Amino acid sequence: MKRKLHSESSGCCNGEHEHHENHNHVHNHEENHNHDHNHEHDGEFNLKNEVLPLVVILSLYVPGVIFEDQLHNTFYSIGEYLLFIPAYLLSGWSVLHTAGRNILRGRIFDETFLMTVATLGAIAIHKLPEAVGVMLFYKIGELFQDIAVSRSRNSIKALLEVRPDYANIQTEGELKKVPPDTVNIGDIILVKPGEKIPLDGEIIDGNSQVDTSALTGESVPRTVRLGETVLAGMINKMGVISIRVTKLFDDSSIAKILDLVQNAKSKKAETEKFITKFARYYTPIVVFISLAVAILPPLFISGATSSEWIYRALILLVISCPCGLVISIPLGYFGGVGGAARRGILVKGSTFLDTLNAVNTVVFDKTGTLTHGVFKVAKIVPSNGYVEQGLLELAAKVESHSNHPIAQSIRKAYGGKIDDFEVRDYEEIAGYGIKAKLENRVVIAGSDRLLRRENIAHDNCQLEGTVIHLAVDNIYAGYIVIADELKEDARQAIHALKRMGVEKTVMLTGDNQAIASRIAQQLGIDACEAELLPEEKVNAIEKLLSTVGKHNKVAFVGDGINDAPVIARADVGIAMGGLGSDAAIETADIVIMTDAPSKVAEAIQIARKTRQIVWQNIGFALAIKGVFIGLGILGVATMWEAVFADVGVALLAIFNATRVMK
Repeated sequence: MKRKLHSESSGCCNGEHEHHENHNHVHNHEENHNHDHNHEHDGEFNLKNEVLPLVVILSLYVPGVIFEDQLHNTFYSIGEYLLFIPAYLLSGWSVLHTAGRNILRGRIFDETFLMTVATLGAIAIHKLPEAVGVMLFYKIGELFQDIAVSRSRNSIKALLEVRPDYANIQTEGELKKVPPDTVNIGDIILVKPGEKIPLDGEIIDGNSQVDTSALTGESVPRTVRLGETVLAGMINKMGVISIRVTKLFDDSSIAKILDLVQNAKSKKAETEKFITKFARYYTPIVVFISLAVAILPPLFISGATSSEWIYRALILLVISCPCGLVISIPLGYFGGVGGAARRGILVKGSTFLDTLNAVNTVVFDKTGTLTHGVFKVAKIVPSNGYVEQGLLELAAKVESHSNHPIAQSIRKAYGGKIDDFEVRDYEEIAGYGIKAKLENRVVIAGSDRLLRRENIAHDNCQLEGTVIHLAVDNIYAGYIVIADELKEDARQAIHALKRMGVEKTVMLTGDNQAIASRIAQQLGIDACEAELLPEEKVNAIEKLLSTVGKHNKVAFVGDGINDAPVIARADVGIAMGGLGSDAAIETADIVIMTDAPSKVAEAIQIARKTRQIVWQNIGFALAIKGVFIGLGILGVATMWEAVFADVGVALLAIFNATRVMK
């Protein structure tokens, strides 16, 4: 559990344990509306399998176009039909099948319906090359779209490829290869150089370096030693290490990330939902306008022929297909999620990219977010007859059951063996510290607030730094100063946000006011609130949310373990170092997998680029289609221009959407 140290504003000293419960965060999202024809394939993309049918279609289509007149002049134009109808069915079967299935389900008006009616109508008026051309170029457009999606998925694929294939389990003096999901907690596994670590665990023998690039994007190997935690998906680079498994595979951090990536597309952005609704109204309107174009002019315009106006109506149907929008907008967001994954930023869904665009206030936790959270004992100040080593031993023993980095730093500085049975009646007091019995003596370790709560007299007030106060049987024993360091890119992170136009940066911490003010000043943070209890952090976020404008959003960046309630309350929650934290995976909307605060600005930049490209596609598609619809009604545009207006716009939008992945 995480612990922050602080004091009340009315008190004098600092340092205090802040214990949180991990709250699960549930965002209420609209259900994803699945489209039968969504241009997205769940199977593995195989370019060869997609190109071969196109080669067959072109081998029929190209000679048909070249020798169209000769084929047309055959008996009942049978030669023309023999070449173009097979090409039409091969290129358009998926469209025809989807349109028929949707009609049977009562969903008539979509892009497949428009294309089916337009092309069958073209065949009926003997415009076979145009009919095949619509389906063929649409299929080519789908191929380019599939290639783009495949590129984006490859950006995320690094996460999926870290799934280990096997584990070397040590049983009765021999190694046995088993599936990772069959290994139990407490089992000992051996990982050789070059192998993936299959499950989360603690090193019990050996030292090595591990490659974390597939998980975090960091290229520099990390050194791991005896007693350190390693995670599933890391690659062992050097020595042989033995690991005691601490989590089942299904509960490991990487398993949760895999599930997250596979389900990210269910959280759709508002723009995607808008286009879905737009297409529902747009398509039937186009159908009825086309019907009017086909029927009314021959009735009211002298000399107008039915065949001419039916052809114009069919052109209008092809031009009006919303394929460019339906394809490129989800692809743009998918590319944004994939591009972020390449940079070590895991976005749970496109809706959070939209939210990031509106962020004008970014709130940071301090410990583990802006600072390393790697504490070291910097100073020991005994009192009332205690000596330094004795005070350190006392602190190490009373902190023996805590997993907080501060407790770990004290135990590490002590270095001696601790008998767990020495510590009795252990109690963690949320926001205050620890109380326990050692050899029938009541020992407390925590903040100045805890000392005052227990009415323990002491003179050491106005101390700067992270401080643990100790008392034995209500007699003050001294204090220990713990040091922490700022992350290398913390200052860069704040400056980058300022350059991007983020109006306000805030730091919330449980640490004392002096430390908080100093760090805020060093980093250029606009405001900081210190000495906060867990529930007070939530209150602080509530206040910020009430002060920002209606269309502005507040992001909170924390370590994802004990800041879960605050992450849940913010408009967008960002977790640092999520691979080591279950709560980060479950609670945050975005996980910064490299532990670098500068990635927050990068995430906002990706979100803005994604939004820009998506709206470029919307504006471009609607403008081009509007021009060609007018030309089609006037009889200026032919079916070939209609093909460009439909498939050409879709292709250009797809190419534009892929820019967000770069």
